[in-house]
Amino acid sequence: MGDFENKEREEVFSKKVRAGKRTYFFDVKATRSNDYYVTITESKKRFEDGQFIKHKIFLYKEDFEKFAEGLTEVVEYIKGNQEVVEKRYEPNQDDTTFDNGEYVEKDNFTF
Repeated sequence: MGDFENKEREEVFSKKVRAGKRTYFFDVKATRSNDYYVTITESKKRFEDGQFIKHKIFLYKEDFEKFAEGLTEVVEYIKGNQEVVEKRYEPNQDDTTFDNGEYVEKDNFTF
């Protein structure tokens, strides 16, 4: 039971961002001493076998500012040197199911 309580306690906040064939999860978690940190997970469905491939990084609060500065700098560089067109993705049949006369988005992501 102790493990379950620790897992429940460490989950603080989560944001899921769907971006085409990738989904990003931004999760705020807490250490045992209640210090927050962020995990960023990229999940992408592998075409060959339908398995989800996940990559995760951990970002600790002492690194937030430097990480944000670096990310901002590279994003601004790309925006300044190459046209960025935001793609809008429509769900395909793998992403939706038909329920009660309406399309409902499926959530196939489990950890």
